[in-house]
Amino acid sequence: MTNLISAEGLKKLCDEYDQLWKVERPKVVQGVSDAAAEGDRSENAEYIYGKKRLREIDRKLKHLGSRLKVLKVAVPPANPTMASFGCWVTYEEETGEERCYQLVGPDEIDVSIGRISIDSPVGQALLHKRLDDEVTVRKPGGESVVYITGISAVRPTSG
Repeated sequence: MTNLISAEGLKKLCDEYDQLWKVERPKVVQGVSDAAAEGDRSENAEYIYGKKRLREIDRKLKHLGSRLKVLKVAVPPANPTMASFGCWVTYEEETGEERCYQLVGPDEIDVSIGRISIDSPVGQALLHKRLDDEVTVRKPGGESVVYITGISAVRPTSG
């Protein structure tokens, strides 16, 4: 797994960690404590749910903590000549359909806004390629050939 992240992505993870540690967890701990004070815990839904939620929060905090220790901020090149971390890569599929994705680390994946991991099959195929390169992408459904039509440091405007 790649340990690269953008400065924006790192801030987002740090904010999530702080929110869980300073706001969510103390609130849940207080709720569990209050529910425990009511007596019989075996049939106390608030106590049972609170303990479950506390385990979820602790698991997430442990995961975020371990990721934050190893992540390194990568700055994309200002004028990229090849596809690299942080770049927006536009390509045309064999069908003529055009797609545009930003190559990011696994902690920032969000396909709905065009962010794919450099570790994914598409990300791996595009990495280190140049404008007008023909690239073979190996996907679970088979291979396809795409043509790189653009590489940019910022998201290209459509239309």
